[in-house]
Amino acid sequence: MTMEYRQLGQTGVNVSAFCLGTMMFGSWGNTDVDDSVRIIQTALDAGINFVDTADVYGEGSSEEIVGKALKGRRDEIVLATKVHGEMGPGVNQQGNSRLWITREVEDSLRRLGTDHIDLYQIHRPRPETALEETLGALTDLVHQGKVRYLGCSTFPASMIVESHWTSERRGLQRFVCEQPPYSIFARHIEWDVLPVVQRYGMGAIVWSPLAGGWLAGKYRRGQEAPQDSRVRRYQERGTPIAARYDPTLDANQRKLDLVEDLIIVAEKAGITLTHMANAFVLAHPAVTSSIIGPRTMDQLEDLLSGADVRLDADTLDAIDELVPPGTLLNEADGGWTPPWMEPAERRR
Repeated sequence: MTMEYRQLGQTGVNVSAFCLGTMMFGSWGNTDVDDSVRIIQTALDAGINFVDTADVYGEGSSEEIVGKALKGRRDEIVLATKVHGEMGPGVNQQGNSRLWITREVEDSLRRLGTDHIDLYQIHRPRPETALEETLGALTDLVHQGKVRYLGCSTFPASMIVESHWTSERRGLQRFVCEQPPYSIFARHIEWDVLPVVQRYGMGAIVWSPLAGGWLAGKYRRGQEAPQDSRVRRYQERGTPIAARYDPTLDANQRKLDLVEDLIIVAEKAGITLTHMANAFVLAHPAVTSSIIGPRTMDQLEDLLSGADVRLDADTLDAIDELVPPGTLLNEADGGWTPPWMEPAERRR
């Protein structure tokens, strides 16, 4: 296995084509801290130099675990985290305001056990908050040396463009990368987000390349979901994300059929479905890195064994025939629904 490295946008920083996502370390997934630390360190030993987390993952427990794992190795990696999600009962303990960003960055630094964050990302848009407010606060953090680069996550193309306009007109730091959802089952960003990323010289760090386990073959027609599967954890937590797996939705029934067809395509290419799914997103020229999110050592080892898999034209064409470019099978896989699409905003 040979890890590939790609430049993150126009920063000059080289990151591994696999980014280690850590959402599954902590109270949302693997609660064994020592095991989680071993998994992270094994990923680093395998050549991954890019680690992504967020304050909201496990209510801060993921950042704490990442901090423990990076002791003595901090300078080996590019460390990314995010801000936006709800972190407490207070009405201002969330969002993209200067008030919250400047407070929460201090907690992330403390949990991560570091004096700086290499890539600080806005986890989701907040249209009612001016981008100038958000970018102004982030720019100050760069000037203070607490943050090196800025990124956004799951932003629509229009807001990415607006962010660059704001940065240019106001003399502010700009977003150097976008972190969108992207997989064979969620190709909607091919319409505009990925072209915009390319046009503005940004990197793209894509999340959920396995579509939340669908493209790992975890969910098959006529079979019960594994006891340790993500869908069961989502159902236990009562999260709205469970809609990604709702068997009553036609879109998810379609996924069950497509999984069987895609397994045949993968077998013809001599690879596993999981490896094909990761290689698919890395085949797009706009994509810098694919976020892998293992919960166990076995999952990590399986993912790493496919790090150098790349798809030929015939395999990519076969995938396109099954799931055409631009397709989004289930709206719940889109990552963010604009508030202006809610009925109250559409029909006053």
